[in-house]
Amino acid sequence: MNETKALEIACPLPLNDHRHIKLAHGGGGRMMQQLIEDVFVAAFDNPVLRGGHDGAVLEFPHGRSVLTTDSYVVRPLFFPGGDIGALAVNGTVNDLTMCGAEPLFLTASFILEEGLETEKLWRVVKSMRSAADAAGVSIVTGDTKVVERGHGDGMYINTSGVGRINHDTRVGPKRIAAGDVILVSGDIGRHGMAVMGEREGLAFTTPIESDCMPLWSTVHAMLSAGIDIHCMRDATRGGLCAVLNELARGSSLQFDVDERDIPISESVRGACEVLGLDATHVACEGRFVAIVPRGDEERALYVLKSQNESASMIGRVLDGEPGLVTIRTPIGGRRILDMPAGELLPRIC
Repeated sequence: MNETKALEIACPLPLNDHRHIKLAHGGGGRMMQQLIEDVFVAAFDNPVLRGGHDGAVLEFPHGRSVLTTDSYVVRPLFFPGGDIGALAVNGTVNDLTMCGAEPLFLTASFILEEGLETEKLWRVVKSMRSAADAAGVSIVTGDTKVVERGHGDGMYINTSGVGRINHDTRVGPKRIAAGDVILVSGDIGRHGMAVMGEREGLAFTTPIESDCMPLWSTVHAMLSAGIDIHCMRDATRGGLCAVLNELARGSSLQFDVDERDIPISESVRGACEVLGLDATHVACEGRFVAIVPRGDEERALYVLKSQNESASMIGRVLDGEPGLVTIRTPIGGRRILDMPAGELLPRIC
């Protein structure tokens, strides 16, 4: 009886609460952040989890390693510039990378729907192998399950990853400090628009391909250049906007960015204008935000531009209102860039 009572007290989001019903229709934004904090962190709280990073940084006598996991439910399975297989590899590789770890090994678990064509499965598996080879990782174990027709949407994939930290730099939200500089590694929004275009049968004037790619080579170049990276986060669900808000809240500092400096390709900008979308809310799968100390920004930008010419310095960290993100508009005003209320484009990863 006491155990049951303790569980009821510890759970701040009752299962019959109306909020969990809304979660069925989206996987990002404020609602997801609240779910993570109120349910999962509350239930599983420990010092490693409290790091609030893209992976768990584990301390061993021989050094530091990183463990991460993610599940991929993108619809459709194939889209311009990628597919669910390449996404599953690169997404997990990039989560390790954002912790400053060299990706080494992946697991791959498949949930397959009864009736899935083996030709589609083989295409995805071959794509995963190519992506793993390009990222320099091995897929070393996994699992396969088959569910009834109509219950699996073709295919879902879960990948977990292990990486190794071979440097002394501590990368994480807790290192962000007032005066730091905010950079983005390339133009934003291409992945989300590519998936949406394929899903809805939209014919963009200029074709848009996903930016799905591994990021370790870029981050390794920054670390090799001696740049003291304070924090990194890849701009996936919720896009650049969600990343800035997550990191501002995690560091209890204010972020201020300039809209004119945010790199957006003309094709993505045009598509967003036609569809009434904010490009800062649209997901990427090969772009990340890097936060570095003042004095390292020029070298960091030089390295980023050597990998992607559209990389840009977009703002600074201020000792202002904790958790606030402000954006300077092209006409000189300022507005609050709030966390997306929901996911504009569900099922994009």
